[in-house]
Formats: sequence, C-alpha cells, structure tokens
Amino acid sequence: MLGTSGLTRITLLSLLLGAAATLSGLPAPAAPAAGPASVTLSGSGWGHGHGLSQYGAQNAAENLGKSTNQILDFYYPGTRNARVGGTMRVLLTANPSDYTVVGARSNLTVRSARTGTSWRLARTGATRWRLSPVDGNRNTRLWVLTDRWRAVRDIPGEAEFRAAGAAMRLFHRGGTSTYRGALRSAVPGDGVGRDSVSIVSLETYLRGVVPAEVPALWSPHAVRAQAVAARTYAVFERSSTHPRHYDLCDTASCQVYRGVSVEHSASDRAIAATAGIVRTYAGKPIFAQFSSSSGGWTLAGSQPYLVTKRDPWSQWSGNPNTSWEVTLSDDAIEKSFPGIGDFQRLEITEVANAGGRAASVKVVGASTSTTLTADAFRIRFGLKSTMFEVK
Repeated sequence: MLGTSGLTRITLLSLLLGAAATLSGLPAPAAPAAGPASVTLSGSGWGHGHGLSQYGAQNAAENLGKSTNQILDFYYPGTRNARVGGTMRVLLTANPSDYTVVGARSNLTVRSARTGTSWRLARTGATRWRLSPVDGNRNTRLWVLTDRWRAVRDIPGEAEFRAAGAAMRLFHRGGTSTYRGALRSAVPGDGVGRDSVSIVSLETYLRGVVPAEVPALWSPHAVRAQAVAARTYAVFERSSTHPRHYDLCDTASCQVYRGVSVEHSASDRAIAATAGIVRTYAGKPIFAQFSSSSGGWTLAGSQPYLVTKRDPWSQWSGNPNTSWEVTLSDDAIEKSFPGIGDFQRLEITEVANAGGRAASVKVVGASTSTTLTADAFRIRFGLKSTMFEVK
C-alpha cells in the first residue's frame, strides 16, 4: 500500500512524462550535416613552376626543334649568356657526423686547409682514413684503420682528403658515395662539430648534378639547357648569402648532387658543349630556378625574369605529369588540421595566374576554418604542384 509520499512521487512523475510527451511534439534542433568522406583534386605539373620546365625543354628540343638558347630565352626572358668558372663547396648531407671517413686508395693525400701542407697517405695495411675534430675543434686529427683505428697526426685547422683528381669513396651512415675533388672536414659557422664538404671545380660538380636532374639520354639541347640552368643556379648560390663553410647543399632543397655515381658520357658532352656558360640579368648570374613540369603555366617568382606565362611546351604526351588526380580522406585532413572539427569542404580562395594555379586554400570544418598558401598545402599533402582544382 502506497503512502502519501508515494502518491506524490507518482503524480510528479506523471506530470514530467506528460510534459516530455508535449515537448516531443516540437521539432528537434537540426544536427550539423556530416561532411564528405573525401575530396578529390585534379591537377597538372610537378614542382614549383618557376623558370625552366624540364619536360617542356625536352619537348621543345625533341619534337619542336628548339635550340639550347631558344629554350633558355623562353623560360628566362630578358637574360643573356656569359661565362664563369671556379669551384663549388657542397654540403654532403648524407654524412651528419663529426667524422669524414674515406677508403684507402693510391695517390691519397691529406692537406691542412690552414697552412696548405700536404702529407701522402701510404696504402700499405690501411683500409680507411678518418678526420675528426681535436683541441676544441680548432684542429683536426688524422686516423688510420688497419686491424683497429690508430691516431696518426694532428693537423692545423681544417683538413681535407685529395686523390690527385681521382675519385674517393666516402663512408657515411647510409653506406658509401664517391666524389672527385677534395673532401673536407669543415667547421660550421657556429663552431660546433664538423661537416663533410665536397670541394670540386664547377664543371666537375655539374657532372654529378645534370644526370641527377634529367635523363642523360634526353635530347642533347634539353640536357644542355639543364646544364646551363644548373651551372647558373650554382653560381648564383655561390655569390649569395650562405653558411661560411659551403656554397650550397646536395639535395633538392638546393639542387641534387650525387657525385660520380650518376656521371654519364651523354650529360658530360652536354656540359662540355656549354662549358662555363651561365645566364645573366643586368650583368649578374640569375636565380635559375627549374622544376619538372610547369603544368602548362609558369609561375612568377622573386625576380623579373621569373614570369607568369603560358607554357604549351610542357603539355605533351611524353610528360607523365600532364595531368594527375589525388583523393584526400576527411580523416587525413582532420588529422592535419586539428580543431577544425568534421571536415566540410575545401575552397581555392585565390589563383596565381590565368592558368588557374592555386595561390591560397581554405579548409572548412564544422568548428572552424583555416587558410594557408597553396604551396604550404601542396607540401603538407605531398601534391605534385599547386596547379590543381577541387573536382
């Protein structure tokens, strides 16, 4: 038998249920629409689009009969030829340690960069030689490996290996690489540790660059145009602000340099045919940027000769990057932009030229949105270029 308090509870419960029933007749607030599971981008080209298009140069030379100078005039308008020489100092990024280690070979010497004194290194019993910092990084210690490592002598200042112009095998964490010229154990500008630096003549340097950038067996005028662009780029970097102990690096952040392993007789001929030639503007070597393919339109850069213009040479059947398509999942986008909430859409908010190259991209989520440059978006998701649109 229920008491008064029990009846009261039942009455209150009935009222609440009735109110709930009444409220349930009202329309519920609309839930945010779920965003798409993915977004597809269709694009063209590969690279930043400044200056020379490598596939464009190949089409121009192979199929359109264009000369080296015609190709360079098209991609670097307003520039002209000049001649330079000298040496290059290239940071070898595969060897991020304080040691510079080379294999024993004939004609190997070690030289003090401070005094110019050289010592011949006997091959008998030696398998490797090593340079390491000593005396608070002010001087260099030479070691030899026979059955074990042994210290041989201390050398004033920085030191370098040479082999009378022959190639030397450099040992590093990723394996080995072979280089001509000198291999220096160099002190960085901050005085901490050592870097391995390849010091080589400009023309010999190109032998390890040009076939790493384009196929050596492409049309000769395309390879020659690449040789001039690469030589000019190197000289520009050499004359610009750079770390004290090197002129440029060996990766695509500068231009790719792989030493002896990529040398090829065909690219050697292209380098020799253009020996010393660089492109200049107002009497100075230009910032000769280049990329794989412009996507049909070059992109204006930081210099007056890096212009926006239509590039029909790049759009041809032999170019594998004439068109491409990439699908990005909503999970990948949400992970890359935490805080946007459920991904809703991608908008191209600004274009860089008449060809439709994206300049600015907006990522819209249910919670917020963010805008970034198209180049930053390209790098973040590994896209081939900024010449893309939302499909």
